Amino acid sequence: MKYEGVLTKMKTKIGSPIQYYLSFENDEINVNSLLNNTVQITFLRHQCLNCGECKKIYRQGSCYDCFFKMPQMGEWVIRPELSTAHLGIEDRDLEYEKEVQLKPHIVYLALSSNVKVGVTRKTQVPTRWIDQGASSALEILEAPNRYLAGITEVALKKHISDKTNWRKMLKNEIADIDLIALRDELAGYIPEEVIPYFKESDTKVVELEYPVLQYPEKVKSLNLSKTPSFEGILKGIKGQYLIFEDSTVFNVRSNEGNVVSFSTA
Repeated sequence: MKYEGVLTKMKTKIGSPIQYYLSFENDEINVNSLLNNTVQITFLRHQCLNCGECKKIYRQGSCYDCFFKMPQMGEWVIRPELSTAHLGIEDRDLEYEKEVQLKPHIVYLALSSNVKVGVTRKTQVPTRWIDQGASSALEILEAPNRYLAGITEVALKKHISDKTNWRKMLKNEIADIDLIALRDELAGYIPEEVIPYFKESDTKVVELEYPVLQYPEKVKSLNLSKTPSFEGILKGIKGQYLIFEDSTVFNVRSNEGNVVSFSTA
């Protein structure tokens, strides 16, 4: 089968294992069904996910102009502590920012290589954890807006990383850490105004299972700008990565905005 379209991050459905889907304009592919099959990915052109024009992708599937114009690309997206909608202060589009920022947000611990702290909208649980390739995750608190969640993350990342070692994650080199005990240790560092939202009694650690038949021994990242066409046997899917038999990995999300030919045999 041969498909063609612009790449967007894979959709996911929780399960044992997690189900992954690639969506093109006229087709949706269950990627799990392609395991142990030969897959060919060929770069065709760029297509900005916002304006739709054939422009070089700058970041997050957007061309340069859209990245610095669209409200969903504001710096507060990456740095939640910069959120200002709760003060009625606009960054790029106050109505959009209110819609996103003034919703419940979760501060969490995720174990994808070593443990990390992160922030996501409540509606993005567990999608956010799956996209990061976390093998387990635990909620620390539920804040009423993005700003409060952001200042909590800032306080906690002085004591714990907020980054994922993606190579270790893909090789399944996971640290043995008690997330509940660690959350309780970190409780004393939570800002005073956020303490009422701490989930002290929550002991639900979410375990996530990925469709991986073979983990890579030495990760080799596929860059379509350097290797515009690649073919390999698909052996796994984890985070937003396709894992191939020869230890090549392809990050679908970082290639958003690239129009590709996607073939299976």
